[in-house]
Amino acid sequence: MKLFIIVDFQNDFVNGSLGFPGAELLDEGILQAAQKAYAEGALIVVTYDSHDENYLNTREGKALPLPHTIVGTSGWVLYGKTGEWVKTVPHIVLKKKTFGCAPEDLLKISDGVTEIEMCGLVTNMCVLSNACCFQARYPEAQISVHANLCASFDSDLHQKTLDVLKGIQVNIINNSEDC
Repeated sequence: MKLFIIVDFQNDFVNGSLGFPGAELLDEGILQAAQKAYAEGALIVVTYDSHDENYLNTREGKALPLPHTIVGTSGWVLYGKTGEWVKTVPHIVLKKKTFGCAPEDLLKISDGVTEIEMCGLVTNMCVLSNACCFQARYPEAQISVHANLCASFDSDLHQKTLDVLKGIQVNIINNSEDC
């Protein structure tokens, strides 16, 4: 079984409280890649960074004192055309309280995963963390990250993270650095 994972492509990370220039440009590419994977039989998985009104009192909130992706707000919603399309297809929602998915949430997905494709935001935080989480859950699955469908507020950290992902045997595809 193949998974196509859209990591935290939420309004607050695109054009909201933690948004950054260029994040909105990923929408069409993520949509096309997700549609292609779905047509080929992949299971769509969407992670949502999910906080509540108590965010500023959490460890993360103390380190990053900027409320974001509060469940029930427009900032929590999946962005753009990708968000609209996801509503129309069966998919698994994983609400995360921090960068990576909790082990018990990964158990919601059955065994037998052989291939995983990932994209989304933010490369050096949630994409990296979730690649590690899914690698631990499915150690025999080939994980690929779409370099051109991920982004960070810091382009140097984006590229360094892709290098780290290569180092832990994640396949990096569509990387402009390789061209």
